[in-house]
Amino acid sequence: MSRFSPLNWPVVRQVRDGDLFARGANTESSKSKDLKGRIEDADRVVKSVCPYCAVGCGQRVYVKDEKVIQIEGDPDSPHSRGRLCPKGAASEQLVNAPGRLTEILYRAPGATEWQTLDRDTALDMVTDRFMEARKNGWQDFDEEGRPLRRTMGIAGLGGAAMDNEENYLIKKLWTASGAVQIENQARI
Repeated sequence: MSRFSPLNWPVVRQVRDGDLFARGANTESSKSKDLKGRIEDADRVVKSVCPYCAVGCGQRVYVKDEKVIQIEGDPDSPHSRGRLCPKGAASEQLVNAPGRLTEILYRAPGATEWQTLDRDTALDMVTDRFMEARKNGWQDFDEEGRPLRRTMGIAGLGGAAMDNEENYLIKKLWTASGAVQIENQARI
């Protein structure tokens, strides 16, 4: 270890070398020289949108070995201009959470155990139940014979995490299906 000397103080070195704004090598420690950014090892960068609210802030998702290693704000996004709220900044934890479900689980009525389903089977089950509820709640005419062409067997509740275009299309789907009970989380 070298002997203590005031000439080795970083401020003295800055003034001596003309580095008045502390941007030169005099202010670097040996520890900071060895540091590197979290995203330097990324294989690729994928642009995405934050899943939390309806603003649609742009994100840059850094991927290494097909695993998300970091998510940051996208400076090219007109909404957020590279900034994310605390929830958006924590998106990487949502993606890599150890308790995150990655399979479709189903528990039959009266059963005590969950079983894993493949995607096609789950979609078929949802479609069958949707169509049955629509059919069972269908109303062609009211008591006075006026045409209704609606169902009271299904209802729609949209989420604020969807953008305007998605909400528009979902509303059209529900209306075309005959549903009249359509609401959105943003209004509740």
